[in-house]
Amino acid sequence: MRLLRRARSATDHRLGWQCASLLLNYPDPELLRLADEMLVHLDGPVGEGLSATAAALRGVDPMQAAQDYVATFDLRRRCTMYLTYWTDGDTRNRGNAMLAFAQAYRAAGVTPPAQELPDYLPVVLEFAATVDPDGGRRLLAAHRVPIEVLHRALVEAGSPYASAVAAVLSTLPPATDTEVRRAQHLAAAGPPAEAVGLQPFTLTVPPRKRTKEP
Repeated sequence: MRLLRRARSATDHRLGWQCASLLLNYPDPELLRLADEMLVHLDGPVGEGLSATAAALRGVDPMQAAQDYVATFDLRRRCTMYLTYWTDGDTRNRGNAMLAFAQAYRAAGVTPPAQELPDYLPVVLEFAATVDPDGGRRLLAAHRVPIEVLHRALVEAGSPYASAVAAVLSTLPPATDTEVRRAQHLAAAGPPAEAVGLQPFTLTVPPRKRTKEP
């Protein structure tokens, strides 16, 4: 019985990660339709959080949803979904941190994304859901603090995406006291900073659509 529960939990987590990846991507009616199909198989904290985000998106005009998405994730630095931004900021270490994601993808036998950075949360979630659940879980768990900071920022902004990120957090091991303090510090002080240029690191899972700035 315990093995069956573990298997069900692992399956739910994979389905939840895939659904979260769709909902956290740039708003698209087809992605929302696919997410709705997955939601009928999910319950508990994962299903509840993802359902709340999906319901909020269904109630918004597509153009308004796109504008809200850009205002949230592109114009609010604290709401970035690039996980190494919070762990390494604009420092030389960030290139190595992103390389670690790319190496994890290659180790699992897939090519890193070409049109999106490898630490972009929807990309990591899709990798965990469809390619390497164990490797993907390790990446997510290792970056729980940035995900927690993102969640706090979304809650403060009153964003419906906060529920989807909460659902992702519910699939990870509970935060330690050290992680909680680290998240609080980063939320207050921001990421590490260093006045150096970074070479662009473009890699390949479906990139999110981008809108032109006015």
